[in-house]
Amino acid sequence: MKTARSTYEIPETYSDKLLGFTLPGRSARGRGVRLDGVVNDVLSAHDYPPPITHLLGEALVLGALMGSLLKDEGGQLTMQAQTQAGVVSLLVCDYRAGSMRGYVDFDEDGLAGLGANPGLLALFGEGYLAITFETGAGQRYQGIVPLEGDTLAEACETYFSQSEQVPTLIRVASRSGAEGRVAAGLLVQHLPDGEEGRERLHVRMDHPDWEHVLALASTISHEELLDTELSMEAIAWRLFSEEEEIRVEPGAPLARGCRCSGDYYASVIARFPIEEQRAMQDESGKIVVDCAFCSREFAIEL
Repeated sequence: MKTARSTYEIPETYSDKLLGFTLPGRSARGRGVRLDGVVNDVLSAHDYPPPITHLLGEALVLGALMGSLLKDEGGQLTMQAQTQAGVVSLLVCDYRAGSMRGYVDFDEDGLAGLGANPGLLALFGEGYLAITFETGAGQRYQGIVPLEGDTLAEACETYFSQSEQVPTLIRVASRSGAEGRVAAGLLVQHLPDGEEGRERLHVRMDHPDWEHVLALASTISHEELLDTELSMEAIAWRLFSEEEEIRVEPGAPLARGCRCSGDYYASVIARFPIEEQRAMQDESGKIVVDCAFCSREFAIEL
């Protein structure tokens, strides 16, 4: 049996920090994350019922995993799940340089009739998932896929398969306890022609190297992902212990970060004609803006 060789030399990664790793011998890369403080900070701004906290926790993990694929530190990943006829009408989550935020719009009465653990179809009905990557240089590209599968993670796998043609496995776990919610995830991808922008002429979902990596990565358990005493490096080493080399690179620390401010909203409102601005005013003459991400209100005076 081969012993995995790692490039890792600094303290290991546990919660609220990303981990990146590559398997050079298999042309594969991965990302791992466990959210503890971050997910509870985001949820603290809302009084969501358990099914919605579970959904948003999963979305935040997916946002971190996919957002960390951006090489540009100024880039942003936005994930939006939407439907016209579901109990959940809109879910939005974004990631930028380790800063995360998210919120969910839903029908409380409709949710109450779904039971304790509703699936994706019950929550959204026939909806779609839009994933948008923006670089710091202003480049923007988006993929849209149907909201299919039992979980958001499965819908994201479909996005990578259909929109990016990149074989991808994603696993997400989430639980609530006395100290709040913990959510964690693993993303593994096969890049046959490398990660440096070369044209992928030979992407195969059934490539032998990918089948090998997929078989190993699929053994990850929810208990391992959620074990706050198990580092993300230890998870990577457990899964791929027979590989000749595992290159591990700790990523960005994560934190809740809403970018709302009174000055920002005032600048947005100033772009409207004065007649429309006056129509927005309340009885006191102020324009009140409610930030859906952090549940704060900003009173703007003309």
